[in-house]
Amino acid sequence: MIQRTVLLKFAETTTTEQLQEVIKRFTDLQNVLSGIVEIHAGLNIAEKSKEFQVVLMVRFENQAALDAYTTNEDHQAVASFIREVGRVDSIGVDIEI
Repeated sequence: MIQRTVLLKFAETTTTEQLQEVIKRFTDLQNVLSGIVEIHAGLNIAEKSKEFQVVLMVRFENQAALDAYTTNEDHQAVASFIREVGRVDSIGVDIEI
């Protein structure tokens, strides 16, 4: 199993409503993509890393499922929305679990 975790930093002009919509669109991917074991997303509540406002986590059955997710048009639409609402930076990591 592979877990991908992404931290997203947004512009100061990005609203809380837009951040919540990012979370909703991301978690909705579980309904349209195969190979996802579980998916979680939320607003970052940690003080030390508060410049990253949103945390996205998804577990995939295997590397093939992760590869399919990366190029999937529904995932690409969410990524495009994230950029549209002011993504400034992101950090992503994958681990085998």
